Amino acid sequence: MRNTPLSRVLTGLAAGAVLAVAVPLAASAHVTATPNQAEAGSWTYVTFRVPNESATASTVKLDIHLPSDTPFTSVSYQPTAGWTGAATKTTLPKPVKVEGNTISEATTEITFTADAGGIAPGQFQTFTLSLGPVPDTGHIVIPATQTYSDGKVVEWSATPEQVKKDDTLEPAPVLWVNDAPPADHHGGASATAAPMAEAEEPAGGQGGLALGLSIAALVVAAGGALLGGFALGRRKAGA
Repeated sequence: MRNTPLSRVLTGLAAGAVLAVAVPLAASAHVTATPNQAEAGSWTYVTFRVPNESATASTVKLDIHLPSDTPFTSVSYQPTAGWTGAATKTTLPKPVKVEGNTISEATTEITFTADAGGIAPGQFQTFTLSLGPVPDTGHIVIPATQTYSDGKVVEWSATPEQVKKDDTLEPAPVLWVNDAPPADHHGGASATAAPMAEAEEPAGGQGGLALGLSIAALVVAAGGALLGGFALGRRKAGA
């Protein structure tokens, strides 16, 4: 009977460790843009982080939809190993003036298609775009379409205003320009994008490495607590 309280303590510690690991994973389970802030008129890199939320299917395609009402006149994408990228230009519904030039056509979609495999369950992938000049506006919603190998399609398209009214909607990545991002936003890491000339090339997987190290630290801490509990139980049993 003396071991019953100890067993409960150990069970609680184990459950706490599982929750501590699960919380950061759940919190990041949507498509985000990093950095999610930029200065009007600048050129910047934006990295889209795409997690695989299916337990059985892989993500095989990603479509990033760029605006046509406040277009980026310069758009390019960084090659991603294992994926084929393609840019789609369309005629704008209304010509816009950018730096003294009238623009009637712009890139409005970037598509990444997996050559084989794609993003497996439990994994994520990053895709980086070069965008500029950033339009002088409040914020720019950049919807994304995620397609799975089993045919399921997830539209990450809800605007910040829609998410504020219904937080069960799938939020679209957002690039905040003149507007300040809300305190509890879903648009990505709260950081200002550096101008392209100063920005460093994103190293794919660094975000995943940091997350992995954090999880490993939690597991090690939980393991230490469990071992300490077992040692205490043995001392009591031997007393």
